[in-house]
Amino acid sequence: MAGRHFTAASGTFKPRSPALFLLLALLALTLLFYIFSSISTSSNSTGNLISSRNPNSGIDYSFVSSLEKFLTKSPRSATAGEDTVSGTTSVEDARKLDDSIWKNENQRLYDEPFYPAFSPLKVYVYEMPAKFTYDLLWLFHNTYKETSNLTSNGSPVHRLIEQHSIDYWLWADLIAPESERLLKNVVRVYKQEEADLFYIPFFTTISFFLMEKQQCKALYREALKWVMDQPAWNRSEGRDHILPVHHPWSFKSVRKFMKKAIWLLPDMDSTGNWYKPGQVYLEKDLILPYVANLDLCDAKCLSSSRRTTLLFFRGRLKRNAGGKIRAKLVEELRGADGVSIEEGTAGEGGKEAAQVGMRKSIFCLNPAGDTPSSARLFDAIVSGCIPIIVSDELELPFEGILDYRKIALFVSSSDALQPGWLLSFLKSVSGAQIKEMQANLAKYARHFLYSHPAQPLGPEDLVWRMMAGKLVNIKLHTRRSQRVVKGSRSLCTCECRSPNATSPGPLS
Repeated sequence: MAGRHFTAASGTFKPRSPALFLLLALLALTLLFYIFSSISTSSNSTGNLISSRNPNSGIDYSFVSSLEKFLTKSPRSATAGEDTVSGTTSVEDARKLDDSIWKNENQRLYDEPFYPAFSPLKVYVYEMPAKFTYDLLWLFHNTYKETSNLTSNGSPVHRLIEQHSIDYWLWADLIAPESERLLKNVVRVYKQEEADLFYIPFFTTISFFLMEKQQCKALYREALKWVMDQPAWNRSEGRDHILPVHHPWSFKSVRKFMKKAIWLLPDMDSTGNWYKPGQVYLEKDLILPYVANLDLCDAKCLSSSRRTTLLFFRGRLKRNAGGKIRAKLVEELRGADGVSIEEGTAGEGGKEAAQVGMRKSIFCLNPAGDTPSSARLFDAIVSGCIPIIVSDELELPFEGILDYRKIALFVSSSDALQPGWLLSFLKSVSGAQIKEMQANLAKYARHFLYSHPAQPLGPEDLVWRMMAGKLVNIKLHTRRSQRVVKGSRSLCTCECRSPNATSPGPLS
């Protein structure tokens, strides 16, 4: 009966205390609320996790798709920011900015306990005229569907631009509303005196491939003058300026005038074919991964893939400079059991063939091309195919953070060309090591997927983590250059010129 309870000892009912009943009811309601809250939180966390992996969750990994949305939301042209200078500046302008920067840095030094080591990077993004930014993005957008232009060596022009579109991905993240950004290790500032670094948003690769030669060179000269007229550039001679020149041909006619800037590069060719001595070195510049041509082989894909081919390669077999090794490797490997060698380019048909081939293979051959690196390495990583790197001069992106020995095997050119050596080496790799490297590939793939919005631990994030490691030296050389006597023997460049020797190393 309501309001009563049975006492076993006496066999009779006694009235229940109303206060006790109320207390028990409140406890029950509290328990139910806690249970439903936990379920809801768990569901939301799972939903967020699924959303972050779901290609339909609002994250764009496609350059074309992301660019379409970006141009729809963004204005066609930009207006100059309050600190941007449109004409020639004087020494006095640079001096005034230097004083303002010193005051800001001095305050941060005393207010922020770990400055500059563990503070978010503050980046000033130049508001350049539209002809250097939006107009070039529109040029790509308006031509990529109608053209099948090829470069002189047979590569699809627009596909090459996508491979080197790191300038778009970084810029799109930096200028996005702060409420939409996920990266917390870099913030955009709107006053130059607050900046640690300055970003130059000029699309050098699009202009190189889609404009007439003389028109492109004229635009390069205009961009050079525009940047060099800025007080911040004159203050540091560009040492704290970030210049995206990810294709080795881009900005080539004028970049010697900006050699003190931080270049964002695909690699560091030491032959002198692409970069002159003293233009690029690891302490100053940063290696960024190509944008992968192939789709991510996710956990489901990896578990269902039947890798029956030992070694796979698809690409052009005849290359220049260090890439001449390709033809020699093909001659050595062609016809061997478990080896698939295909000639092809990066068009749509080539993409499908490469994706099928890499997903069926345990190892993917990555020899040097015209330059030490190629997009093929990153295609192999996102496909779960262990890269076999035969490129003695190769420099790798984010190597201060990532250990490539856990996901790839490095083979010197001299070893790879010995008859029978490479296949014997690959067959000696244990099944346990293969499984371990494949598991590491699945973890590492996220570090090479450009996206919008940029994701934590994605390539955009790792760019700024690497930049943070350079910041103290950038400030050191900037200040040092301002007081050292010009032409004195105390000039210091801190170039890293030591040769890069490659060997396979131990298998375990």
